[in-house]
Amino acid sequence: MVEFLYMKDSYLKEFDAIVTEIRNDTVILDKTAFFPAGGGVPCDTGCLVRNGTRSDVTEVAKRDGQIIHTVQNNGIKLGDAVTGFINWERRYVLMRNHTAAHLLASIFYNELNVLITGNQLGVDQSRMDFSMENFDRSLIEKVFQKANEEIHKNHVVKSYFMKREDALKIPGIIKLAAAGTQGNDLAHFPNTPELRIVEIESIDIQLDGGCHVKSLKEIGKIEFMKAENKGKNNRRIYYTIN
Repeated sequence: MVEFLYMKDSYLKEFDAIVTEIRNDTVILDKTAFFPAGGGVPCDTGCLVRNGTRSDVTEVAKRDGQIIHTVQNNGIKLGDAVTGFINWERRYVLMRNHTAAHLLASIFYNELNVLITGNQLGVDQSRMDFSMENFDRSLIEKVFQKANEEIHKNHVVKSYFMKREDALKIPGIIKLAAAGTQGNDLAHFPNTPELRIVEIESIDIQLDGGCHVKSLKEIGKIEFMKAENKGKNNRRIYYTIN
């Protein structure tokens, strides 16, 4: 069974692994630190190195419990020992954006009683959709102001595993509006006795399988860019970090 190293250490920049399967232009490893695309978060990129030869990793996906790496093969064979290198600059920006998204989601939930209806994180900008009945720009700006105040307090961010039945009893553990979306989130942990939790101490706790920073100050400042009306009870909010 593949070992998901990124769940244990989001700061892991390189790792050693063994090639367990090759499918055309994709490679499966016995362990990986590459985060696969999912939940509105883009995948990692980077490379695999075998005997000094570099093979770029251009896409990473999760299917049937396996992490599939799309690579420029360059002679990689079954059973080869490889060293994986994460594109750290890209990973770190996405980590900061991901933790920022959790912080914003928590404040929208606690202050305005709204849930996430969709999201797409990016390197240059990110967007989140919320189930807001009223399009009130002043309320949105207050949420961002509060988020930056919490960043200044530098709350600790930690991840850990919890028994499935205990985790799902926690109110607000999933801040997604649609049951179907919640199901997709839980699909990252099919039939597993434990679920991974990401907690911003004193602020938020969510079910999550992604990569995050260790403290809020690492986010920097969250800048509100614009908001759009995307239909009944659906507001799209764009933000960036610096």
